[in-house]
Amino acid sequence: MILDARTPDALDEGVVALLRGWLPERRWYPVKGADADLAPVATVDLADDVRVLLVRARAGSVDVLLQVPVVLVPGETGGTLPVVGTHGDLTVLDGAGHPAFVAAWLAHADGPGADVDAEAARVVTGEQSNTSVVLPDRATGAPVGILKVLRTVAAGENPDIDVPRRLTEQGWDGVPEPLAWAQVRWTAAGGAEPSVGYLGVMSAFVPGAEDGFELACAWAREGRPFGAAARELGEVVAGMHAALARAFGTTDDAAGPPTVAAALTTRLSWATAAVPRVADRAEGVRQVAAQVAALPAAPPRQRVHGDLHLGQVLRSRGRWFVIDFEGEPLAPLAERTRPDLALRDVAGVLRSFDYAAAVGGLTGDAAAAWTRDARDGFLAGYAAAAPSDVDESTRGLLLRALELDKMLYEVVYEARNRPTWAPIPEAGLDRLLP
Repeated sequence: MILDARTPDALDEGVVALLRGWLPERRWYPVKGADADLAPVATVDLADDVRVLLVRARAGSVDVLLQVPVVLVPGETGGTLPVVGTHGDLTVLDGAGHPAFVAAWLAHADGPGADVDAEAARVVTGEQSNTSVVLPDRATGAPVGILKVLRTVAAGENPDIDVPRRLTEQGWDGVPEPLAWAQVRWTAAGGAEPSVGYLGVMSAFVPGAEDGFELACAWAREGRPFGAAARELGEVVAGMHAALARAFGTTDDAAGPPTVAAALTTRLSWATAAVPRVADRAEGVRQVAAQVAALPAAPPRQRVHGDLHLGQVLRSRGRWFVIDFEGEPLAPLAERTRPDLALRDVAGVLRSFDYAAAVGGLTGDAAAAWTRDARDGFLAGYAAAAPSDVDESTRGLLLRALELDKMLYEVVYEARNRPTWAPIPEAGLDRLLP
């Protein structure tokens, strides 16, 4: 079932006027440090007192369609949920965690669903891009689902919903199972054709889950080897790649090695311009790029996670789960779903080990030993569960290039945002370069 949005009315216009003062305080709001032009595009009526507003926000290079669920309450009391403001004799509440919104959303959603207690819904704090709501089982009170309200809506399939559904259909259980999802159809002002996109998804709650990065940092801090856990994670990532290949297919790419090499040299030029000291390592990077360009073949390209690192995995009861397939919400959908080398995900996890060791307080030989143990374990687990048509030396060279590409990005990011962390990727460059 696809929900049909309608043209905004006068009340919607009034709510959007309130949002101009309320949105800049939300962590998920993508416009930072600038006044955005906000315009109501469409509205979904989930219930008499529950509306989902689709609001276009434009400022500089940012031009996105935001989802803002609201609950309209008579009078001036708003309860414990964030108050957007008042409009006439109504109080406008942020609806994302409101029981009325949760109940109405589930009533309109597709999927197997779950018997949840909407009155006990609990919003997860601290999220950057979306809003997640923990939903308990009606009978036991134990968490059974987590509803992710997508704050940025885009036309087409949302990878964070489409990919877990496909993986589950393939019988792969390393991802929380999607239990319910909702789509919307809207037509922008002056638009000739309607667009269809996702509003959100409820996935199975993973009990006792620990964030993979926080867990790795804690183990590093304790001096506890991570190799065995990393090996298990490598096996899980390999299983994910196999299931993704079955679900979405693969693409042979004869130009694979030259493409990887060209991307690496382009990244090098960008990084050198932004952080001049990178020039000291430029020759080593060019040597790796030249070796990659000369390779006769590369593995097929396929659907990948696209932003895999330790912060995108959970560990629960001795098992790993992979989450957050959405990628960068502001990136075009075609870019987020483009086939790529599965080794790019591997490179992302390997880079996380360096950061976990550093955040865990390890330095010098202790950091090197902990990181080497984690890397070796992860790579061994991945290789054991992911047979490949290309030889080991080719895979190793491609992986080195993809890691270097990621490190060069990190060098620039840290120089601009966290200068004290700049030594982390720079040390990685020195370790991988000839």
